[in-house]
Amino acid sequence: MTREKLVLIGNGMAGVRTLEELLKLAPDRYEITVFGAEPYGNYNRILLSPVLASEKTIDEIMLNDEQWYSDNGITLHKGRDVVEIDRVRRRVVAADGTTETYDRLILATGSDPFIIPVPGHDLDGVLSFRDIHDVDAMLAASREYRRAVVIGGGLLGLEAANGLLKQGMEVCVVHLLDTLMERQLDPVAAGLLQRELESRGFRFLMSRQTEAILGEERVTGVRFTDGSEIEADLVVMAVGIRPNITLAKAAGLHCERGVVVSDTLQTFDPRIYAVGECVQHRGQTYGLVAPLFEQAKVCANHLAEMGIARYAGSVTSTKLKVTGIDLFSAGDFNGDDSTEQMVFQDAARGVYKKLVIREGHVVGVVLYGDTIDGAWYFQLMRDATEIGDIREHLLFGQAHVGDSGHGDDKARVAAMPDSTEICGCNGVCKGEIVKAIAEKKLFTLEDVRAHTKASASCGSCTGLVEDLIATTLGGDYSQTPSRRPMCPCTEHTHDEVRTAIVEQGIRTMPELFEALAWKTPDGCHSCRPALNYYLLCAWPGEYQDDNQSRYINERAHGNIQKDGTYSVVPRIWGGITTPNELRAIADVADRYAVPTVKITGGQRIDLLGVKKEDLPRMWGDLSAAGFVSGHAYGKALRTVKTCVGSEWCRFGTQDSTGLGIQLEQMTWGSWTPHKFKMAVSGCPRNCAEATIKDLGVVCVDSGYELHIGGNGGVKVRATDFLCKVDTEAEVFEYTGAFMQLYREEARYLERTAPWVERVGLTHIKACLVEDAGQRKALHARFLESQRHAQHDPWKARAEGVDAHEFTPMHRIAG
Repeated sequence: MTREKLVLIGNGMAGVRTLEELLKLAPDRYEITVFGAEPYGNYNRILLSPVLASEKTIDEIMLNDEQWYSDNGITLHKGRDVVEIDRVRRRVVAADGTTETYDRLILATGSDPFIIPVPGHDLDGVLSFRDIHDVDAMLAASREYRRAVVIGGGLLGLEAANGLLKQGMEVCVVHLLDTLMERQLDPVAAGLLQRELESRGFRFLMSRQTEAILGEERVTGVRFTDGSEIEADLVVMAVGIRPNITLAKAAGLHCERGVVVSDTLQTFDPRIYAVGECVQHRGQTYGLVAPLFEQAKVCANHLAEMGIARYAGSVTSTKLKVTGIDLFSAGDFNGDDSTEQMVFQDAARGVYKKLVIREGHVVGVVLYGDTIDGAWYFQLMRDATEIGDIREHLLFGQAHVGDSGHGDDKARVAAMPDSTEICGCNGVCKGEIVKAIAEKKLFTLEDVRAHTKASASCGSCTGLVEDLIATTLGGDYSQTPSRRPMCPCTEHTHDEVRTAIVEQGIRTMPELFEALAWKTPDGCHSCRPALNYYLLCAWPGEYQDDNQSRYINERAHGNIQKDGTYSVVPRIWGGITTPNELRAIADVADRYAVPTVKITGGQRIDLLGVKKEDLPRMWGDLSAAGFVSGHAYGKALRTVKTCVGSEWCRFGTQDSTGLGIQLEQMTWGSWTPHKFKMAVSGCPRNCAEATIKDLGVVCVDSGYELHIGGNGGVKVRATDFLCKVDTEAEVFEYTGAFMQLYREEARYLERTAPWVERVGLTHIKACLVEDAGQRKALHARFLESQRHAQHDPWKARAEGVDAHEFTPMHRIAG
């Protein structure tokens, strides 16, 4: 097959990222040629500051060396500046005469540093801070000269000043305004930053406008409009960047501030795409990494002619690492007459936090000195979460609204030792993540998940992982956007897929793959379990459960242990058992030589160390004794823990044991987005620990208190109080309705705790407490699904279903 010709102009991060994405989707579709003005491979421009500070070398910031281009069959013309695009003949011409024709063209010309056009701006010793050449020139000057002036008190200027300071120069930062980093910080945070930097040796001249650069051939000083002057051997201008649109304009492409592109990243000429800092999309230009990578992904999707991705713009935040000082800002952090502010300042610790609130939503954040909650605040912004329920503790961080894993001083990301476990689900430690980011050149949360599995399961450590990425990369890392595809097989989010299943009446996985243009023919290990659940939830009476789309524990109906054996947990309703049941379990344990019998935290009996081939016969014996599966292995109803209640306890107010048994009998067998646990306590002493369960019932003299969203796992979260009801019948109705709402709205592998925090308690109350009609409808749908779900998988397997799953493989001699 004849391959089309694809030419990329610009060998920077955005352009080459587009090629990387394209090679994943359609590696053989194009004959690719790259023009780069710089005489290097593709490097990480964000990390130029550490190179200037001698903390890294050029080799260490290379993303793709020349071997990468060769390995992927890409022709690289490095050090060749394209000077003409001939759209009629579809060819590009470089300054040295090199010419290449194209069928598709990508413009990734980036941006140019702005040089203030004052007299003397072209003297020897006046530099910008944009590329490796600039860094080399600054390093050379630092070896020969002593006095440096950096014009510009933004991020780049401060990074340049820090690097020169570390090279032994005397550095003065000149800024036009009276506060530093005015685009990222409010005056209070900027003041804290300036004082901290001054203590480290920085000098500042604020509110000074440059009038001229002094000198004959080489710079000797800088004069300002107030008539004052300062001596200088080196002047670095870091006063902003502008999209490089020179080539695009000359080619007749529509440009405003940047090259104007559509949602598919196509320019006025549909054969020409543009990505990166040179682009203007819906009136916006971007200079952060995350938006550029989002653009790259969409552009690659269309170059591969998949045609299903759209770039809708980016909501950005900035988490900066300025010379070891943590800053975070996002949104409208200055506010206006329509906003209110929540402010915390601890001058002694150098901590400042400001949240800007508009109509009950966070619209802006600025954090200085303590940024550990930055990702969480940004998530609240992106999800437009109503904060009324958490307002009282909002300013103190996520740790104070339930998720205790984020607020502990010892758990602060920057101070964590490498051995600290970040992802409890997959056992991934900080050091492993940091090493992968550095060595494999990872930039996004998805990249880290793919390489380390961190945050790939329950997702509760996502904020910590994002903080680690930001801490490790430094520079202008920006969080992964809120709109996240389910997996690399699709551009659709979990919510979009669920909506499509219901609205389009999709009833099988092949139908779904075709209707939503899945990139892979059969999905992957990540999306298939989710799709299987979503289809099962939407069509409980029609959809045929796909056993091969379940994780190993659900396929084998037991928890696999580290030695390859399984554990078996019979269901014991409400934690109540009988001598006959105990004898039956003891007989089974003897018969199959179970090495360990353990009482679980959920009042059940765990038979550990069972061989896989013994499972069906063991289940058959348990089934004959009246037991059903405890679903201790599944994303399903696990246990209903109870205390002894009014029957035995002196303080019990209601029959908590009987109520727990009935709740378990109503809800067992139900599949949920993640595991689901309940508890019923007979009085406010709460011996069943109902306030750390997904749903807890606390019996009181006048009725029943219902609590939701608790979690006693890796990160303990106490429940939110939902409401109080008077009768057991109401407990059943609310329980069924809550479980169904969770089943229909939560994303797969999202436990109730993060789901409640994401959608807000107000939303759940509106659905269940304030709208009786909706509550009854949810409860009815839950009961309907249970008609099809309450079949014991153990009994079926004992009778021969999926027998191949439990048949040992034969050893082949030799």
